[in-house]
Amino acid sequence: MFIGEYLHTIDAKGRVIIPSKFRDELGEKFIVTKGLDNCLFVYPESEWKTFENKLKQLPLTSRDARAFVRLFFSGATECELDKQGRITIPPNLREHARLDKDTILIGVSTRVEIWSKEEWDRYNEAADLSYDDIAEKMAQLGI
Repeated sequence: MFIGEYLHTIDAKGRVIIPSKFRDELGEKFIVTKGLDNCLFVYPESEWKTFENKLKQLPLTSRDARAFVRLFFSGATECELDKQGRITIPPNLREHARLDKDTILIGVSTRVEIWSKEEWDRYNEAADLSYDDIAEKMAQLGI
């Protein structure tokens, strides 16, 4: 399970350190793709396959389903750690997540998310304002 929040910088070549606490669970190869809310999603291969199988079940006749599958698969790339525990994030994914210098990597149970610090701060500020509303909606879902 991925948990925690880590601040790192992305270098001029688009490399970012993956926190050591995430490396073992991610494995040797893992998938990075466009995420929601202007971040990147990072999946271990096993989780990616599980999610891929769910996406395969979506109806081809649904415009929204096709768009979502295109977004996810077109932005996906397989990554491996270098000797320093870094990955290189391709330019299209850096642009999607607005990654420039300071990055935040967070554990979100079955995946890791990579955020620009500015986007993460904006997201948290907005979430703090509606935290009670979010909690109430989760209660309605039985959580």
